[in-house]
Amino acid sequence: MEGLGVGTVLLTGCDGGLGLALLKGLLEQPSPPRHLFAACLDPQGKLPPATSYSRGCCHQPVPKRSCPLADVTDPNSIKAAVGKVREKVGSAGLNLLINNTGTTRRSTLATETAENMSLVYATNTTGPLQTSQAFLPLLKEAAEAGGQREMSCSRAAIINISSILGSIEVAEAWEERQDICYRCSTAALNMLTKCLALEYGSSGILCVSVDPGCVTPPLEQGMQGPVTEEQSVQGVLRLLSQLSATSNGTFWDWRGQRLPW
Repeated sequence: MEGLGVGTVLLTGCDGGLGLALLKGLLEQPSPPRHLFAACLDPQGKLPPATSYSRGCCHQPVPKRSCPLADVTDPNSIKAAVGKVREKVGSAGLNLLINNTGTTRRSTLATETAENMSLVYATNTTGPLQTSQAFLPLLKEAAEAGGQREMSCSRAAIINISSILGSIEVAEAWEERQDICYRCSTAALNMLTKCLALEYGSSGILCVSVDPGCVTPPLEQGMQGPVTEEQSVQGVLRLLSQLSATSNGTFWDWRGQRLPW
């Protein structure tokens, strides 16, 4: 794989799981990002030292404490993260925002609650909205710096990590897991992606939803999936390197297959 060539990246949800795996995958690209910002809830980190680095302009390890702390449900935290990214990238802007932070609460239609719906929606849908809004000026600057180049993740893009469980047409795995709050929040996230594409596309910003697959090892004990972290990350990064203007406002999976809303 030629790799994803992108100058500046902000990835949310890097405390563990898929977010941490994506962080490692970006660092291992043939041409790693000049600036890679790992946004996490735990600024001190409970991760091994080898996984708690981003790369600076000379591709030398930079301590994780230099990465922005971002609680996507807290506007003040997001604002602070924008300031930290601005300090590093200046007028070059932010090329790629990956909204990866997500949560779920297991439920059925009979047991779902208003509290679950509100909490999960706040993280999975409102969080990406607030983060995208806050980083829009930096994304626009990157798009403008790209001139007349075609839309791509290397120029300026927002990637929302979603799920096939949010597809209304497919409604996959209903018998295995109903998880109403998660399904509804990711369906709403997909609509948000479409709205972002319609509004930001004219500024040269590509907006796409991506399903990374049901990853093993699972985020929740007892859940299993057919996709390893390595397969998912390699597939997602390959997909991101191939997205273009014709992909704006669409939904894809880690295998590079377009998904129905």
